[in-house]
Amino acid sequence: MDVRSNEPFWLVKNGLLYTYPSLRDHLSCDILIVGSGITGALMAHSFVEKGYDTVLIDKREIANGSSSATTSMLQYEIDVPLHELIGMIGEQGAVASYKACRDSIDRLQQLVKEIDSPCGFEQKDSLYFASKSKDVKWLKKEFDARKLAGFNVQWLEKKEIKQKYGLLTEGGILSSEGGSVDAFCLAHDLLHYNAKRGLRVFDKTELKKVRYEKEKILAEMATGAVITAGKIVYCTGYETQAMLPDKVVTLKSTYAMVSEKNEALSPSISDTLFWNTDAPYLYMRTTADGRLLVGGEDENFRNALRRDALLSRKRDKLLKTVEKFLPELRFIEDFCWCGTFGETKDGLPYIGAHPKFPNSYFVLGFGGNGITFSVLGMDIIPEMINGAPGLLSHYFRFGR
Repeated sequence: MDVRSNEPFWLVKNGLLYTYPSLRDHLSCDILIVGSGITGALMAHSFVEKGYDTVLIDKREIANGSSSATTSMLQYEIDVPLHELIGMIGEQGAVASYKACRDSIDRLQQLVKEIDSPCGFEQKDSLYFASKSKDVKWLKKEFDARKLAGFNVQWLEKKEIKQKYGLLTEGGILSSEGGSVDAFCLAHDLLHYNAKRGLRVFDKTELKKVRYEKEKILAEMATGAVITAGKIVYCTGYETQAMLPDKVVTLKSTYAMVSEKNEALSPSISDTLFWNTDAPYLYMRTTADGRLLVGGEDENFRNALRRDALLSRKRDKLLKTVEKFLPELRFIEDFCWCGTFGETKDGLPYIGAHPKFPNSYFVLGFGGNGITFSVLGMDIIPEMINGAPGLLSHYFRFGR
């Protein structure tokens, strides 16, 4: 599947950071990771840290799938509001999922420092705002649920938001725990860091067939090379749906654009993530080099050609939406792109084993929290391999 259009901002900005060979010879390892995006890179770091002999492959160049098109907003808020998620899966699972996503942002910051990555990680507030007056009632219910669960949140009235951000809203929830990053750069830096510690990385190496045996898997590449591994971990994102017998995700097309550098952006805007109660919702953040990144206008994915053909029309709509909510801001578009993402029925990822695939695990961070979900996978999958699954593995399981 073509999961993005040409020239997303991160790919243009970073260029070719590191390159790796394709695989031509047979080899063996403890863990085979399929997918070199931010999810695969995080999982590779986790396994190398734990002493596993690890190999990572990707059919594309490194991080050239969804990780080159993501907006890389780091939020603990899941696409399904907390009060709704409590009604769906119970208070224990809902609050644990939200808190784990919150804690994963701090962990990611520590990881960035550990490997000394220039990926532009920044801690930020997050403002979830009501775009219509009818949304205020349920958004205040969400505020109460988060407050009761122990999250550091404030309710801001429309006048306060206008004064602080110049944003026209009906009120909103301000959270102190959020962040942003360049996921494309971080994926490259993680793989480069771990390649020096023994991780073997191969790009332009497509997995064609897997034979599942009792104690191992035999993975055949398009090049004819065969990898013998104890376990295989699929970090293949939205493309994974094609190999699963059950539908776990609804694919969506999303559109994004980034402005020219703008020195007039206020510190309050630069230090905050924004998203609203519309369906589909608008989301905004600044980049480390002083641009405003805006996304939204999601619709059901049909095919890449239709998605890309709508780019110009969707860009125009996004420009009008930005002008509606930030009328005093001058937004001059620099790059515009689109990509494919997915939604699950409860906003949660699928992380764990699938009964149809022996010796196999999946880390599928669907939805708006793909990066934070992937950080959680760094612990969930090794715990499962060691026979000691944690609480979240129950709520993120297949067949739930």
